[in-house]
Amino acid sequence: MAMMLPLRPAPFFKNKNSAFWYLQFAGWGGVMLLRVTSALANEQSLDLLLVIMVEMLTGFSISLILSVVYRQLIRRPAVVSWGATALVLLLSVATYAAIDSWLQGIYYSGIRDSSFVQRMVALAYLDGTLLGAWSALYYAINFFLQVEEQADRLERLEAQATSAQLAMLRYQLNPHFLFNTLNSISTLVLLKQTEPANAMLTRLSGFLRHTLISQPSGKVTVAQEVETLQLYLEIERMRFEERLRTAFEVEPEAAKACLPAMLLQPLVENAIKYAVSPQEEGAQISLTAQLVGQRLRVAVSDTGPGLRNARQRASLPMALAGAGRTVSTGVGLANIRDRLAQAYGDDHRFEIRNPPEGGFTVIIEIPYQTAADVAAETPAAKPAAIPSVAATPTSPSRGPARPIGTTPA
Repeated sequence: MAMMLPLRPAPFFKNKNSAFWYLQFAGWGGVMLLRVTSALANEQSLDLLLVIMVEMLTGFSISLILSVVYRQLIRRPAVVSWGATALVLLLSVATYAAIDSWLQGIYYSGIRDSSFVQRMVALAYLDGTLLGAWSALYYAINFFLQVEEQADRLERLEAQATSAQLAMLRYQLNPHFLFNTLNSISTLVLLKQTEPANAMLTRLSGFLRHTLISQPSGKVTVAQEVETLQLYLEIERMRFEERLRTAFEVEPEAAKACLPAMLLQPLVENAIKYAVSPQEEGAQISLTAQLVGQRLRVAVSDTGPGLRNARQRASLPMALAGAGRTVSTGVGLANIRDRLAQAYGDDHRFEIRNPPEGGFTVIIEIPYQTAADVAAETPAAKPAAIPSVAATPTSPSRGPARPIGTTPA
């Protein structure tokens, strides 16, 4: 069975030049059809059809000239733009009415006794209505497109700012982790334990290679995040051996859910630092991932001393859920809190539990999304992340918003 690719219709104004010509032919063709139908209904001579055709071609040509003039005026200050537009439109209506008056003078010669000026004044109302409506539509469409482009540019800038902040928050973790790992490798080298040091370096390179593949602001599945954690834990087991014990419980459906890349690694690192490292017997780190309705709930806990010694976890203050006091919980937790706020706004839960008997648990709850949902939310035409934080707000190649119908030919 052949796979059906999803159809994505292109916007009508994606190609402004083509859209201009479609509207131009449709508009003037519709006016001519209306005039011809009216003439035939009133049993007019077929010769009048030729006059109507010439009148429509005249209006079509005048509107092309107006499009070139308006293209220049639309970028001017409002006073200049509207004043010049009114003047140009007045001259165009006078020209159109004069040509119509001359054509009707030829067609109705000997039938109607009216002067050229009388006919011109009478026809100016109809011609003015046509050209006035055409001008209003031209400006309305172009102002609409300018607003759309400005909104699109603002959306891109917001996405760039979010991506830059997410990248900064994620890259903040790497020096901290690298310092600990390289310090351990240095210790092994000083103790002349070259084989464990070489093994740790090999695992470190594998971990870094794995993490650098993903986008800083991208999302991965829980299964991929757990795989990254396993690579990290392999490095840490070189340091702590049997003191570091782990237990992962991930439901099959929860494994398909997406979350920001490298979101859980700081939690595990935090548990190692404050639960495994200070205790001679070590500690167990547990991770559970499950679906609760339409939300993903992830819990990372350890069997360490918890927050009984507040100085242990000294860095940034964070209020415990349900407790009316503030404790210091480390840069990793503050980093995660900021990343969740950037990715989900208020639609997330970040809870810390510190039982009196010890232990430390962090619960994260976010909307359930699969990889297909994340891909659908990311338009193909928009970049997921900016090349660098110092990127300019707008691309030089795009230039100013180009009015519709800029190259009539």
